[in-house]
Order: sequence, then C-alpha cells, then structure tokens
Amino acid sequence: MINTDKPPIKVAILDLYNGIENEGIRGFKEILERYKTQHELDLTYELFDVRKNCEVPGLEFDIYLSSGGPGSPLDSEGSEWEKKYFNLITQLEDHNQSDDSQKKYVFFVCHSFQLICRRYQLGYINQRISASFGILPVHQTSAGKKDQTFKNLDDPFYAVDSRSWQVINPNEKQFTDMGMQLLAIEKQRPHIDLPRAMMAIRFSEYFVGTQFHPEADPKGMRSLLLDPDRKKEVIDEHGRDKYTQMLELLDDEDKLQHTQNTMIPNFLDEAILSLQES
Repeated sequence: MINTDKPPIKVAILDLYNGIENEGIRGFKEILERYKTQHELDLTYELFDVRKNCEVPGLEFDIYLSSGGPGSPLDSEGSEWEKKYFNLITQLEDHNQSDDSQKKYVFFVCHSFQLICRRYQLGYINQRISASFGILPVHQTSAGKKDQTFKNLDDPFYAVDSRSWQVINPNEKQFTDMGMQLLAIEKQRPHIDLPRAMMAIRFSEYFVGTQFHPEADPKGMRSLLLDPDRKKEVIDEHGRDKYTQMLELLDDEDKLQHTQNTMIPNFLDEAILSLQES
C-alpha cells in the first residue's frame, strides 16, 4: 500500500547502453520497485535512451540514475548526445547551487562515472591492458568509511566489475579545489605494478558515482556467466578456477546481493529524506 502522506518521488533512468542488451537497466528497475514497496512510496520512474535516441530529461525529476555502457568514454567527446547529457548535468549543478530547497540527486555508474571524471578532470582515463570482469573486492578509503553510500557495507565489499576502460591517477589538486572525495579504490594486486583504479567518488553533496556496478545482482551475473561466449572469454582470460569461483560467489548472500540491497538504497535514503524534509 502506497503512503500518500509522503511526497511523490520521480526518478529518471539515463540509459547509456546505446541499444546494447544489458542487465544494468533491469537492476535499476528492480531496486526502485523493491524500495518503493518496502517504504510504501509514491515512486515512479521513466527511462531515457540517451546515447541511441539522444533522449535527455529536464529538471522535473528528483533523482537521476545514470547507467554504464559500452565503448570508450573518450570517443563520444563532442557528440550530440554527450552535449545534451552534459548540458543536463550543468543544469542540475546550477539548480543545486540555487536557493531551491529541493535538490537534485544523481548516481553515476561505470561509463557515466568515467564521463563525469573526464568532465571534472579528476584523473587519467585509459584502456586497460585486459578487461576487468567478475565479482571483485572493492576497498573503501577513510572518506568512504564515513560516507552514507557505504553504510552497512564491509571493507572490502564485493561488486560486479565489468570494464575495458578505467580512471586512474587521481588529480589531487582538482579533488581539493572542487571539494570532492575519493571513496573507494580497486583491489590490491601486489604482483602487478600498475596503478589501482578509482572505484567510487563523492562529487558533491548530491552527486556520487562508482566505476563498478552496484545495481548488479546474482540473477543477472549468472545469466552473463552462463552465456557460452562470455564463459569462454572469462576462462580464456582468467582460467577455469576463477570462473568456478565467480559462480560460487553468486550464492553468497553477503557478497553481490548484499551490495545490490545496500548501496543504491543508501543513496535513495539520503535523497528521499532530503526531499521529505524540504
């Protein structure tokens, strides 16, 4: 039963998958449906195909979830869809700096995270030597341990990492000048002399993002891992033992399912409490 005493909540899902079949959008929808039911909210959401159809919402939404997507986060520079996307971000920033008491909250995932890091010049973006794919540990920084987004998550916690590109080498001056905080970094790899990627950033009081996929769940990941082409890809890249370990991790409720049940809901808690108070 929906509690009509609470204000309606409007969420925009920004789809950056460019028409590619994916599990991310389903993950967002499932989290929102579950959250709506648990909290008895008048919550609605609308999907915008940003890359394929150049669809971008206006400022009439309260919360924006911006997805991952395929390809290079550098090649879209100057494209029509990216201009519209960044124009929306600018409008949201301007709104949040205004006297309006109802702020706009945005969560950026993977490809969106990389785009916004490029926009803010927060680090170096390059293609990985090999793609990262799997259920991998993510380590919190001291700032991450105090951030609402990571409340009730272990350190490290486990999440789906699926990317060929990465943001590395934090521009510390830019972080300081813009008041941003690095919340999480990639797992330690003592045998590999390469920088650890930035995995989560608090861009502002209202904007936060991750280079991993907090919307992913065991159902979607199992579907990907059982796909014959993806199975061969993972085994060729990481070995059969690693592939088997990934499947076993799906059954551990403290790993992937816990992250999906926790991180974006934490973000929604923060956003919706702010809306209700205003």
